[in-house]
Amino acid sequence: MDETAGFAFEHAPVGLMVTRHRLIEDCSPSLARMFGYSRAQLIGQSVATLYPSTKEFADVGRLWLAEFSGALQYRDNRIMKRRDGAQFWCQVHGQSTTPHDPFAHCVWAFVDMSAQRPVVKLTPREREIAMLLVEGLTNRQIGARLAVSHRTVEAHRSRMMRKLEANSSAEMFAKLAGMPS
Repeated sequence: MDETAGFAFEHAPVGLMVTRHRLIEDCSPSLARMFGYSRAQLIGQSVATLYPSTKEFADVGRLWLAEFSGALQYRDNRIMKRRDGAQFWCQVHGQSTTPHDPFAHCVWAFVDMSAQRPVVKLTPREREIAMLLVEGLTNRQIGARLAVSHRTVEAHRSRMMRKLEANSSAEMFAKLAGMPS
């Protein structure tokens, strides 16, 4: 890495991570701080370390591959986990450099959205549905993506509304998206 690129990586205002086959090859100091680790503690670890559960790690991987259409890029907002177990919303942008094997070599940027979007205690399925709701998917689209009925999605949405103390779907969406309601 040349001196300028190294400087940018070391001082980036967002968390940066380079992965090979979903193992952390390198990360910026800001990413390590965001998740509560040192760089040395993260290098060589599975990216699953940063997820609330291994199931969510696998599910997001499947979503990324399903969305992958040759663009080599992926973007979403998701709940991640700090070293101390605290969960937080994170905006994630990924870029693969290997079209034949999308996870072989990737560069990722993470933006901590804690200040704009507080986390309410949600189940893993509710977090998954919240992530898809923020993307703008309907109950039927979410059901199809998750291989569940739209009625199941509706039941989860209803519980999420209670947990978020939202009086309407619009208010729930605003709270999930971090917008003023």
